[in-house]
Amino acid sequence: MSETANLPALRAITNTDPIGSVRTPPHNIEAEQALLGALLVNNVVYEKVGEILQPSQFFDPVHGRIYEAVATLCNRGQIADPKTLRGVFENDPALAGVGGANYLVDLAANVVTIFNVEDYAHLIHDLHLRRELISLGTDIVNDAFQQDLDKPATSQIEGAEGKLFELAQTGEVDRGFVKLEKALTISIKMAEEAHKRDNHITGVTTGFTDMDRRMGGLQRSDLIILAGRPSMGKTALATNIAFNAAHAFYKSEGKNGAGVAFFSLEMSSEQLATRLLGDFASVPSDKIRRGEIKADDFSKFVEASQTMSRCPLYIDDTPGLSVASLRTRARRLKRTAPNLGLIVIDYLQLLHGTGGKREENRVQEVSEITRSLKALAKELNIPVLALSQLSRAVELREDKTPQLADLRESGSIEQDADVVMFVYREEYYHSRSEPSRRPEEDEGKFNDRYARWMQRGEEVNNIAEVIVAKQRHGPIGTVKLHFDGQFTRFSNLENRFGDVENG
Repeated sequence: MSETANLPALRAITNTDPIGSVRTPPHNIEAEQALLGALLVNNVVYEKVGEILQPSQFFDPVHGRIYEAVATLCNRGQIADPKTLRGVFENDPALAGVGGANYLVDLAANVVTIFNVEDYAHLIHDLHLRRELISLGTDIVNDAFQQDLDKPATSQIEGAEGKLFELAQTGEVDRGFVKLEKALTISIKMAEEAHKRDNHITGVTTGFTDMDRRMGGLQRSDLIILAGRPSMGKTALATNIAFNAAHAFYKSEGKNGAGVAFFSLEMSSEQLATRLLGDFASVPSDKIRRGEIKADDFSKFVEASQTMSRCPLYIDDTPGLSVASLRTRARRLKRTAPNLGLIVIDYLQLLHGTGGKREENRVQEVSEITRSLKALAKELNIPVLALSQLSRAVELREDKTPQLADLRESGSIEQDADVVMFVYREEYYHSRSEPSRRPEEDEGKFNDRYARWMQRGEEVNNIAEVIVAKQRHGPIGTVKLHFDGQFTRFSNLENRFGDVENG
């Protein structure tokens, strides 16, 4: 293909037609004049357009300055009309070509009606967005021509998508107060939908009856932190929740569950798939990796894989992701997979901020990450489940039960999260605390102490606790689950429920 083949496309982006004449960016001076005139005649109009337009969104800079002056006076509770603004613009050279301060009088005198002022505001705003799109397109082309080794093409794509999203947000001019009546209608509709479901939950199911009962499922726009010390089973529980949600979506034909995006920053997609396959087929994943499987296990694999492949579970195992890249990929998946209803991140401390490199102040970086994840949950209106490490302070206490203060690196994790849960298995610590006979301890006392240790071991065997330490929308407390270490699988614990504590 010749180098001139793409010239028409490049000329379109750089605002020139095929013969090289410059095209004027989209604008409407008459609409800007009509809106400003309506404002000068009746300041009440500003209440209708103040949240729609900003001074910088006018094509004519003079119009933007007039609008800004009107807005300033209106916000002060003062009258903004040609008389009060004359002193501001009387000696303004920018207005000299249109009659000076008398231009304000002309704007007010030519007003026909003020009733369609909102239509003018939306038109001006739309034309502003179009000009911004042209500018963004030009920047993308110019950046693409500059071959910067520190800024690969993929990074430019992510940057362009981020700018497009920011531009889309400026176009959301209809956000504002919601009347209680409308909010109540939505709330009642959610309750009705939950009532019709067999599990009576309002959010995305976790697949665990007691957890869903306590939390109502994973709620939309919530940032949920699942934390624990190493070997507690954080990844296993998150994997189980992700698959349970996707499997529920498949089984119910979209009525329950949700599509799931799983960002695995620690494990590869193959390792994660192997773990899921072993869990679903009831074959230990470590034996699958070592090839220690029986001939009849392959039939289990085939049957399990046929079901699993139909579940909308999407895995991204890119290491070293920035939170900006993660948000870009989540938005992209949401566009191509409308059934996306849950994001899982394993784990938070492996993300880094938008700077590209680890910031010197890691606490500030983690704060940025948690704020960004919360914003992503609200933006896509889906729950975001992020795993987090706990500090070593847990190991220094006699009671190993995790607390909110143990969250590693930043108090913003606790602050930004809507729900904080801890995974705790007493069995892990108990098995490593086998008592030995103390000096001068008689055999009878040692035997009694050892018997108590054995009894406690039986009580906590295969028991895991999910401690809901914070929940904005409901009670805190503990949910007990069955943990099968052989398959790294959590499941419901029959007739065992955690005590509810109101918080």
